[in-house]
Amino acid sequence: MTPNKIISNAQNLQVLYEDNHLIVINKRVGDIVQGDKTGDTPLSEHVKEFIKKKYDKPGLVFLGVTHRLDRPTSGIVVFAKTSKALSRMNKMFAEKATEKIYWAIVKNPPKKKNDTLIHWLKRNPKQNKSYAYPKEIPNSKRAELDYTILKKLDNYVLLQILLKTGRHHQIRAQLATLGSPIKGDLKYGFDRSNPDGGIHLHARMLSFEHPVKKEMISFTAPPPADALWEACL
Repeated sequence: MTPNKIISNAQNLQVLYEDNHLIVINKRVGDIVQGDKTGDTPLSEHVKEFIKKKYDKPGLVFLGVTHRLDRPTSGIVVFAKTSKALSRMNKMFAEKATEKIYWAIVKNPPKKKNDTLIHWLKRNPKQNKSYAYPKEIPNSKRAELDYTILKKLDNYVLLQILLKTGRHHQIRAQLATLGSPIKGDLKYGFDRSNPDGGIHLHARMLSFEHPVKKEMISFTAPPPADALWEACL
């Protein structure tokens, strides 16, 4: 199957939910959530353009980035359409008052069907990489996740991950340390890249209390359209 190399723009956004306060997008592999040194147009700008056209808004559109996903990953990203929603969402993410579930396709299945992984992660900014240690070292941060083996494929395993902390490259670094690197993730020990330059890590589900309506809301994002992900469904 030809790899899906489509990058999101204002015309093809995968909108999972929208109201007056929030817009939730299923990010594609290769999208950057917020501007970086590459100078590529970020997803946030495409969402602004989408809102501007949809509602025929004059002037600038307010849009706040509440959290981020790595460029090679896919899945749920929440943007705030008002400053009130932004400050409340930022607080929720900072206080871990959200439930984040990821899917990862890895080689080398973990020895246990499910387990809790706790490491101390230290980031190397020059390499844009995090290293996981079994014990605390200077300038490291505690990282915790729960994983469950959901499905065994021919050459790979699908893991479901409940993220307890949100560290830089946390899932990628912790699974690599376990000996189960994510498919396509050259930086963390997988032996070859994916044709689309992405990795098989997907922000599958997100639940939290709506910042204004104060009711629980939950989203599920379909994974990218490739044969391996489709074998997991």
